[in-house]
Amino acid sequence: MIPPRGDCIYLTHPQVEIDPAVPVPDWGLSEAGFRRARAGAVLPDFSRVRHVVSSAERKARQTAEILAGHLGLTIIVDELMHENDRSATGFLPPPEFESVADRFFASPDESVRGWETARAAQTRICGRVLAHLDRIPADETVLFVGHGGVGTLLKCHVGGLAIDRRHDQPPGGGGCFFAFPRAALADCNAGGLDWRSIADC
Repeated sequence: MIPPRGDCIYLTHPQVEIDPAVPVPDWGLSEAGFRRARAGAVLPDFSRVRHVVSSAERKARQTAEILAGHLGLTIIVDELMHENDRSATGFLPPPEFESVADRFFASPDESVRGWETARAAQTRICGRVLAHLDRIPADETVLFVGHGGVGTLLKCHVGGLAIDRRHDQPPGGGGCFFAFPRAALADCNAGGLDWRSIADC
C-alpha cells in the first residue's frame, strides 16, 4: 500500500558483509543486500518519497543511495541516526549478540555490557526524525534509512508501545520497512505498523 502523501517511511538496510575485523559501522552491503535494495527501489510504496535521510553507517548509506538514485533525489546523511551504540563490545558472534540484544530490549533503562541503553537510543532516533521533519513541508513524504534496533525503538514510540523486542523486524537479514504519519511522533498513536520486507513485495 502506498503511504498517504506526507507520511514517513522507515527502512532498514538489507544483508551486510560481516567482517569481525572491521568496525560494525563500516560494514557494507553484501551482494544479496545490494540485490534486494535495487529490487526495493522500484516498489510503489516508495513512489511518493521526496526526501531521503540516511544514517551515516556505510550499509545504510549504500541502501539510501540506491533508492535515492532511482527516485532522482539526493540523500541527507545524519551522523546521529546510527544504530544503538554497541562499541563497548564490538562484534559479537551471532548467538551471543542475540542474547545481549534480548537483554537490551528487556531492560531499556540499563546499559547491557556497556551498550547505549534502549531508552537513550529511542530518544536519540526520535529526536533526529523530528528534527528533519521540522524543516520538510508537511505534505512531502520522507524516507528514513537506518537500522533494525533503532527502527524498532522508533516504531514503539510512534505506536505508543512499550519497548519490547517482539516489535522487532522479522528475521531474514533486514530490508524491512513500516510507514507512519508524522503526527504520531507527538501523538504516539499510529496503527498499521507491521514490518514489510522488500523481498516479499
